[in-house]
Amino acid sequence: MRHVDRRARRAGALLAAVLTWAGLLAGAAGCTSGGPGPLERLFRDPPSAQDVIRVLPDDGSKDVRPEQKLRVRAAEGRLESVRVVKSQDAQDTPVAGRLSDDGRTWRPDDDRLALAAQYTVDAVAEDGDGRRQARHAVFTTWVPPERFVGYVIPEDRSVVGVGMIVSLTFNREISDRAAVERAVRVTARPSVEVRPHWFGDSRLDFRPQRYWKTGTHVTVDLRLRDVQGSPGVYGQQDKTFSFTVGRSQVSVVDAAAHTMQVVRDGKLLAVVPITAGAPGSATYNGTMVVKQMLEVTRMNGGTVGYGGEYDIPDVPHAMRLTDSGTFVHGNYWSATNPFGQRNVSHGCVGLQDVKGGSSATPAGWFFDRSLVGDVVQVVRSDDATVSPSNGLSGWNMDWRQWTAGSALNPAPATGK
Repeated sequence: MRHVDRRARRAGALLAAVLTWAGLLAGAAGCTSGGPGPLERLFRDPPSAQDVIRVLPDDGSKDVRPEQKLRVRAAEGRLESVRVVKSQDAQDTPVAGRLSDDGRTWRPDDDRLALAAQYTVDAVAEDGDGRRQARHAVFTTWVPPERFVGYVIPEDRSVVGVGMIVSLTFNREISDRAAVERAVRVTARPSVEVRPHWFGDSRLDFRPQRYWKTGTHVTVDLRLRDVQGSPGVYGQQDKTFSFTVGRSQVSVVDAAAHTMQVVRDGKLLAVVPITAGAPGSATYNGTMVVKQMLEVTRMNGGTVGYGGEYDIPDVPHAMRLTDSGTFVHGNYWSATNPFGQRNVSHGCVGLQDVKGGSSATPAGWFFDRSLVGDVVQVVRSDDATVSPSNGLSGWNMDWRQWTAGSALNPAPATGK
């Protein structure tokens, strides 16, 4: 009986083993509805990193257009970490982004790709079987054949007069003015409303309703990089400029009285004898702003439509008021003394000076006390009012006219 019992026990154990292996093999062959069995999971080849972590655009892509979307996805499992770096203009910048709630997808906060840049993606994910995979991918974006830049007045970190107008001149014509206008921001501290105005297709100016207050700090943010200003033409700059408004100086030129009253911070500083434009070449009326200051410059009548009437290579203490050639400047060459008595110039405002210039002369005195951005108002001249686009003469527009020059459908403005 003992031998029979032992044989029975051996037969039972053998049958149990056979049944156990049969069950395992059935599971491995997919005969159950519960998914991959333990042997299949144990012995199958692990998926590649490319299968687990999908990167769009594809690794190695070139000339990727800015509208294509950057995405990192886990085909199965979850993403553990994603790091994206943008390399542009020899600078590396981390790209901010976020994971979806299920941990399967990463996307950047800014959904538009930069132009002329290289993107590097490093991602780590855990696949469906708990195995970690790492993926490294690189792609480059399209380099546009044409770029535009904006040249800014005034200079960065300068101290200017209260009449300063921020002026951007673009090196190419802008057809999408709204897009460019949105990319430029001018702010002031203390705060004041600053509004834009377009002059033609390549110039954008900014000013407040009234002259700046002294001590105001103004910041100009250019976020033009990759902004499409015209078909196929994209912005180049991503820069910040700033300037400070100094003391207030407003000078009033009375062409009929041949005088210039210089008012500093509301008080009369001096009355300077001048000569303005002669009959037939009168000085513009209106409000102008000192745009440029030159210790000495050359003035040639041929450059402003006067043929060969004059060519003076060493004009001292020259302060440009208009692009068309109106200056306040020193005059040493007049044969008689016209200052305070008659108008003899070709449209400029002349002050007495000596050859080579001297701080002791009226012209030198005024030059030494002036800033770019100071206001010069001309009254009682026989010419028309200066065009708002000629130099920084936008103060000759009232506030409604000025704000109407925005490309962003400005709200109706009141007041002058």
